[in-house]
Amino acid sequence: MFRTVLKTVAVLIFVSTGAIAFAQQNTPGPDSKTPVTATAPAIQPGAAGSAVSADNGTAVVDTKSSKATLRELSPWSMFLSADIIVKAVMIGLAFASLVTWTIFIAKMAELTLVQRGLRIALGKIADSRSLAEAQFALGSSGTILSSLLAAAMREARLSAGISSDAGVKERAASSFAEIVRAESRRIRLGMGVLATIGATSPFVGLFGTVWGIMNSFIGISKSQTTNLAVVAPGIAEALLATAFGLVAAIPAVIIYNHFSRVTKGYLELVSRSSGAAGRLLSRDLDRTHVSPVGRANSRAAE
Repeated sequence: MFRTVLKTVAVLIFVSTGAIAFAQQNTPGPDSKTPVTATAPAIQPGAAGSAVSADNGTAVVDTKSSKATLRELSPWSMFLSADIIVKAVMIGLAFASLVTWTIFIAKMAELTLVQRGLRIALGKIADSRSLAEAQFALGSSGTILSSLLAAAMREARLSAGISSDAGVKERAASSFAEIVRAESRRIRLGMGVLATIGATSPFVGLFGTVWGIMNSFIGISKSQTTNLAVVAPGIAEALLATAFGLVAAIPAVIIYNHFSRVTKGYLELVSRSSGAAGRLLSRDLDRTHVSPVGRANSRAAE
């Protein structure tokens, strides 16, 4: 299930990336100019990429700088112009976010199915009087309750001829504990990844931010200027890495807390199943095994 969901999400991301790249290729380049009037013989330089006619005051506006500014403010253009380290950080955080949502979809489906199946199984054996009757009621159910009943019957069969009921129950309880621990580990699979992503993603994004700001200051020292137009793009790219880290971390923490609550509820059902199997085993032992003291008391009563 994990692999199927991961492949589907990867295909969707690939298609959307291709669509974005195609749209950017069809967008007019930043070197185009929008002439308002082009009849002026003498042109005086204006401010911020524009030119003003000296004769009649008409202007030819150069939109190069404005379009460049717009492109620099888009997340995709900032990603493309970022440093290779910052790009690697953002790609890693995007992959971590993809893993988070993949685990969310797969675990949500898994927990919903196992909880529903275990509740139905517990309802089926509620009126059962023996292990054999409970197994017959469950049929070919693949829940953990079937494993617990099978372990109880196996222990009762292996302990046939032993007069101590307490020893049989103790060994069965040990088997139940092993099954419950294994189920607990299985149902928590993937939650450690969510915890790691939620805990480390902000710091990884912060690393990308620090690296991007360092590159911006290096650019300032090389160009020997403190113009905001030189500093702003690098800082924006650096802050984009922090945004990626938060986007990856916040859902991971929320999903982890949600699954912690759901998993706790499921493990309570597992504990109820273990108790139900133990009670059925105790009933079978009381029916099939009579102690010598009980036999003597029954004879005396006769």
